[in-house]
Amino acid sequence: MNSVIANGARRLMLALGVAMLSACTTLRPVQEGTKLVGQPQAAVQAAFGPPTDVFQLRDGTSRWIYTQQPLGQYAYGADFDRNGNLTRFSNVLSTPELYKAQVGTWTRQDVAEHFGRTRLPVEYYPLMRREVWSYRFRHEDVWPSLYNFYFDDAGILRQTQITPDPMYDPDDRRR
Repeated sequence: MNSVIANGARRLMLALGVAMLSACTTLRPVQEGTKLVGQPQAAVQAAFGPPTDVFQLRDGTSRWIYTQQPLGQYAYGADFDRNGNLTRFSNVLSTPELYKAQVGTWTRQDVAEHFGRTRLPVEYYPLMRREVWSYRFRHEDVWPSLYNFYFDDAGILRQTQITPDPMYDPDDRRR
């Protein structure tokens, strides 16, 4: 009986250790990026390397995206003011950030500027007449999921959807 309890305790400690390490790897880029607020673009590039996407926004500011897509679940946005100084560094694929997408208002360009260009295959459903962009993320920082953006033929966001990520389904991985 004592060995059963000891084994259970070891497993619990291992699970807690893994959870804490994964939280650190998620938070570390945000913590490091936040320390650079007020610094020029060169300092951000020195810390994180070249961005995967760069967007000049309508208001004269810019956003750099550092994505781990297509297989990773995180993408980080570095926002710069008109002078090229960092104003914000965040995980743009967090649940609260994804919920900022405005159905009926946002376009493909808005989604790309906010979350980066999708690195997963773009799907098209002809009966719905919808193009779908998908992004891997951790829903509520826990569940491996896909956030799907459905665009009409004019490029307007018409629907969003959260689905389980099949890459993490043990039954699908064996196929």
